[in-house]
Amino acid sequence: MAFKGQAEYSVDSKGRVAIPAKMRKSLSPAANETFTITRGFEDCIFLYPMDEWADIEEEIDELSMYDREVRNFVRLIMRWASEVSLDGQGRISIPNPLIDFAGLDDSALILGAFDHIEIWDPAQFDGYLNEQSDDYETLAESVMR
Repeated sequence: MAFKGQAEYSVDSKGRVAIPAKMRKSLSPAANETFTITRGFEDCIFLYPMDEWADIEEEIDELSMYDREVRNFVRLIMRWASEVSLDGQGRISIPNPLIDFAGLDDSALILGAFDHIEIWDPAQFDGYLNEQSDDYETLAESVMR
């Protein structure tokens, strides 16, 4: 099942944030309530269930480490990556370097993004949306061909 929807939750003083129940229900049993959390694009955090992350690792393994761009990408994505598990209250702990990277303060916007979850600072996400030049219809027409 795909992750979809959005919710805004508080980030506590220990860097913990809740994952919405409807998104937790989309986790496959193979994920074992565990994610790989890493740096995303556009100043957000990516949260991949472990079974989905295994697919990412397979893709990375297929890349040629003789290519400088590949090495740079692998270093960047793996540098930020760590495993996090849901606690008894459905929360994960976000590592401090990722909190700083994403500019998270007291709240986080949790977005379903099909095979992963994105975690954004709400104000930064609003800014990102305002920077987009294409409207929804134009973007859909361009992408869904």
